[in-house]
Amino acid sequence: MKIWSSEHVFGHPWDTVIKAAMRKYPNPMNPCVVGVDVLERSVDGCGRLHSLRLLSTEWGLPGLVRAILGANRTLTYIKERSVVDPAARKMELCSTNITLTSLVSVNERLVYTPHPENPEKTVLTQEAIITVKGISLGSYLESLMATTISSNAKKSDVSPKRVKEERKGSVDE
Repeated sequence: MKIWSSEHVFGHPWDTVIKAAMRKYPNPMNPCVVGVDVLERSVDGCGRLHSLRLLSTEWGLPGLVRAILGANRTLTYIKERSVVDPAARKMELCSTNITLTSLVSVNERLVYTPHPENPEKTVLTQEAIITVKGISLGSYLESLMATTISSNAKKSDVSPKRVKEERKGSVDE
């Protein structure tokens, strides 16, 4: 089992970052997510937005890793649940893979909150638990996947800027 965690501060207010996070796919900086389907979306009595999405991902795994996993195709699906609480100014997103579960499980949790000292910034706390099951070199694969998650997390830094710029472009046109 490999546990990875990270904290990132966005230079944008919480509202802007949350809008970008909800629209971050497709993202040219992270092309592995090839599809997003909203399966459920509702607002509860407290005004919190609950969403369940299915993410379709295509991973460019090295041939050695594909051989170890015994999988020729790298198209995988991820279940993503999120709750946006505008009153508490908090968004929590939990995702887990729903394919290749007999070989690997990846459980990821992201929490977006306003920066405690600067309301013009947002803090993202991210953690992932990666477990490769019943395969030799499991710790190698867990480390490889943690590195990929870390790399993708760094790419998400441009998402709020990109969404904000796209919104400005559509307003200007």
